[in-house]
Amino acid sequence: MNIKPLTDRVVVKMVEAEETTKSGIILAGNAKEKPQVAEIVAVGPGGVVDGNEVKMYVKVGDKVLTSKYSGTDVKLDGEEYTIVRQSDILAIVE
Repeated sequence: MNIKPLTDRVVVKMVEAEETTKSGIILAGNAKEKPQVAEIVAVGPGGVVDGNEVKMYVKVGDKVLTSKYSGTDVKLDGEEYTIVRQSDILAIVE
């Protein structure tokens, strides 16, 4: 099954959080923060949203930073995804 986002929506899959710090300390499950880096798996077509023309600037495969608690979490075929508006994407990670 595929997810096809509408208008300015983007489907992202979060990149797993690091389990160890840079200094080598292993983090417990509850000490990990919600990841903010995600990979885009689907992009809506853009169009008119609230009377304004929206052009999509991201594409499938881009790694992006999202707002910390933005979007709607969905589970499909055992995989977890988040659907966000393009405006909730803060930056593209290169």
